[in-house]
Amino acid sequence: MVEPMERFINTIRNQYLIAGVAFIVWMCFFDRYDITTQYNFQTEKTKLEKEKEYYTNEIESISQSIKDVQFNQSEIQRIAREKYKMKKDHEDVYILTEIDAPENN
Repeated sequence: MVEPMERFINTIRNQYLIAGVAFIVWMCFFDRYDITTQYNFQTEKTKLEKEKEYYTNEIESISQSIKDVQFNQSEIQRIAREKYKMKKDHEDVYILTEIDAPENN
C-alpha cells in the first residue's frame, strides 16, 4: 500500500504534470496575451462597441434631419430660426440668456 505522502511526491515528480502546470502559469501570467491583457482588450472592445452604437445613431439622426430639410419647408424655417436667429419681417426675436448670480461671501 502506498502512503499518501509517497503518492503526493510521485505526482509532483511526474514530468507531464510539471510541464502542464508550467505551461498554464506561463500562459496566464507571462505570455504576451496574458489574463490582464485580455481583460484590457475586452474592456476596450466594449467601449468601442458603445461608441460605434452612439455614432451609428447620430448618423441616422443626421441623415433623417437632412431628408427633412430637403423636402420640408417648415423644417428649414425652424432650423433658420433656432440656429441662425433669423426672423420674418413682421416678427421680433428675443434672446434670453441666464446670468449666474455672484456668490456672496
